[in-house]
Amino acid sequence: MKITAINIYQIDLPLSEGRYAWSGGNSVEVFDSTVVEIETDAGLTGVGEVCPLGPAYLPAYAEGARTGLQMLAPQLIGLDPTRPMQISHHLDRALRGHNYVKSPIDVACWDLLGKATGQPVCHLLGGRYGESIGLYRAISQQSPEQMAERCRQYQDEGYTRFQLKVGGDPDTDIDRIHACAAVMRRGDTLVADANTGWTRHAAMRVAAAIADLDVTIEQPCADYASCLQIRRATRRPFVLDESVDGMAWLLQGISDGAMDVVNIKIAKVGGLTRAHRMRDVCAESGIAMTLEDTWGGDVATAAIAHLAHSTPEASRFSVTDFNSYVTRPFATGAPQRVDGRIAASTAPGLGVALDHAVLGAPVWRSAM
Repeated sequence: MKITAINIYQIDLPLSEGRYAWSGGNSVEVFDSTVVEIETDAGLTGVGEVCPLGPAYLPAYAEGARTGLQMLAPQLIGLDPTRPMQISHHLDRALRGHNYVKSPIDVACWDLLGKATGQPVCHLLGGRYGESIGLYRAISQQSPEQMAERCRQYQDEGYTRFQLKVGGDPDTDIDRIHACAAVMRRGDTLVADANTGWTRHAAMRVAAAIADLDVTIEQPCADYASCLQIRRATRRPFVLDESVDGMAWLLQGISDGAMDVVNIKIAKVGGLTRAHRMRDVCAESGIAMTLEDTWGGDVATAAIAHLAHSTPEASRFSVTDFNSYVTRPFATGAPQRVDGRIAASTAPGLGVALDHAVLGAPVWRSAM
């Protein structure tokens, strides 16, 4: 099988809640997503998606994804997409870094490998554990009372895991965490995710103020060393996210005992090829995982579901979907949330088909 053409689409994804806010005063109302479609001489197509969380979250932005893809795509024409590891090595030789640019290509190759072999992607990544996957719900940064009310709302929708967006004024964040902890039910999990927003001093204050609560702390500070200091000063369970953007930092974190959980975002690490290798190291090392992506829609949700379903249930700390957050579907077959849970498709590949009537014409195309 050979790649004959690569199409790039752009789609705006408005949020159902109107606005998503996190640390540093950052917020997004409409996400700018990029969808990649790989055509082959076998008549099969593969799809991938990358959607940065705005330009101020990670070193990634939507226009940069499309510019990088336009540079890489012509170099892939004629290659065999059913060899994701070789494609990954090719991408690394062609472009140093910029994992988020490479991610949708990698995911599309896994989609094609699944279709070519007649297997769902989760089977190729290791199997299918369980019938469905429990989801977490991110609670956008608002007042303590509003965030607690959001938790109650989502409890009624079947969610049992909640990720609070904190990382602002430490006094307000302490109130936010206490207010939401007060409405948790037996079996619920509460995470206070600062998204790098606290200084060491602020993080220490918050950690001390919530020491008696059943809450997990996620990525309190921007740099690894600061997070490690907070980790060693608190007895609360600890998650690293932004500091772990590849295998090297994952191995460093395991060696240092820097976290109990690591957040593996598909685009952050460069696609499913790297994500599932990191997943396997975590599972062998006793590190639980949050499995997700930076953001996206139907295709990103499908890729997350396959990665999560192929992960042993004991190793899944939390998983997210994006169909529950955005208001514009653009593919059929994507997993849909039911009572706080989703399931990956059992069809070959990712199990999704693009709706070209919604996507419109490609913004760019490379072909033989």
